[in-house]
Parts: sequence; C-alpha cells; structure tokens
Amino acid sequence: MKKINLNKVFEKGKAMYLAYDQGLEHGPSVDFNDKNIDPLYIIEIAKNAGYNGLIVGKGIAEKYNKEIKKSKVPLIVKLNGKTKLFKGEPISLQLCSVKEAIKLGAKAVGYTIYVGSAHESKMLKEFERIEEEAHVLGLPVIAWIYPRGKSVKNSNTREMISYAARIGLEIGADIVKLHWNGNSKDLGWAVKSAGRCKIVVAGGSKMNEKEFLENVKEIISSGAVGVAVGRNVWQNENPIELSKKIRKIIFS
Repeated sequence: MKKINLNKVFEKGKAMYLAYDQGLEHGPSVDFNDKNIDPLYIIEIAKNAGYNGLIVGKGIAEKYNKEIKKSKVPLIVKLNGKTKLFKGEPISLQLCSVKEAIKLGAKAVGYTIYVGSAHESKMLKEFERIEEEAHVLGLPVIAWIYPRGKSVKNSNTREMISYAARIGLEIGADIVKLHWNGNSKDLGWAVKSAGRCKIVVAGGSKMNEKEFLENVKEIISSGAVGVAVGRNVWQNENPIELSKKIRKIIFS
C-alpha cells in the first residue's frame, strides 16, 4: 500500500471543498437557478476562489474534465449516489470505480454511508472494497457518514455525530464528512472520537451569510479541519467574495 498523502486535497493541514453533487441527490429544480445549474459556473468559482477540492460525480467529472483539469482545483469524485425519489430505507451504491476516478484525474474519492439504514451492511461492505483499492493506489478516501433510516430517531444528537466520526475512523476513512448540530462541544467530541481520521463538516442548506460564517468559525475552532460547502456558496449572489471570507477563517 502506498502512503496516503492528504496534501493532495489539503492546504496547510486544512480543507476547503466545493461540493456539487446535489443534482443527483436533490434534483435540478430544488437547488439550482439559471447560473448555478451550469457546471462551468461552479468550476470557475472553485478556480477563482482557491478551493482545494471540487466534489462532483462521474458524469460531470467526465463531461467537464478539460475545464476541471485546466482549473488546477483538485478533483474529488463521489463514487456513489442516489436520487430523492425512493422513500424507503436509504441506500447509495457505487456508480463509479476507483480506477475510473483516477483516469479522470481524481486526487481523492468519496463515498456515502447511511448508518442506521437497513442497508448499512451493504454500504459498509462496498466501502471496504473501495477503501482497500484506493489505498493500494495511494488515493485518500473521504467517507460521508450520515445516520439515517427508521432506526435513527434523531441524527443531530451528540451521540450520533460522534458515532459517525468514530465509524469513519474504524472503517479506515482518511476524512469523514458529517453534519453537525451547531453545538461546538458536541463537534469537539466528534473530532476526538475520530482520532487520526480528519473531520470535514458539510455546509448544509442555504442560510443567512452571517450565520453561515459564524458556523464556519465554530467548526474550525472545534477542531475540524474544514468544510465541504455547496449551496451556501454557489447560491450566493457573490460566491467569490463569500469564499474569500471562508478561506480567511479556515487558513488564517
């Protein structure tokens, strides 16, 4: 196994990722407008605002590969995904292989696991295979760990957030992307629970810019290495200016 170099998707030990996998997960009518529905608009934001990771699925990574490579923003390919249409127990299975992601120029790969779902064992098993293959090739692996399903009564508790972080550590993820509840102490405990596995917090639904920036400050002060933000940036009227503010918080 090659040594895993997180510097491929880190800067000074920190992370500022622009996420753009919402089209598959939420549908084009929920999050997008005439500007941000165009992947080229998102790629330009990532390029001009100095993100150290652009998170997309296989299709966008393929169809816009030339522009992504030209941007010099590290590509992070999301290997699995699901639509919002099926209302049963959540399951998200592989749509892109590690080898395909590498051919597209990926510097890291990501995979979502819905822990608490009746199908969690299928996702955990698939993640194990992906993680092993990626690590043999020296590629960092990011695990989206989201407690969901009928077994999960409240995914925002201290227990659930820290459990998600600990799962990431124990299944071999290099980075865990998780949601948090706005409580700095709870996030701090999740960071400790993750041990040497790094924590990146999801940006979540669109919110007031001031509130969002306060959240980023708390996230970093709690020990997380960064954020993976999407809608709060590319739904903003001035995404570059907002991104500069985020960058100042994370890297200052």
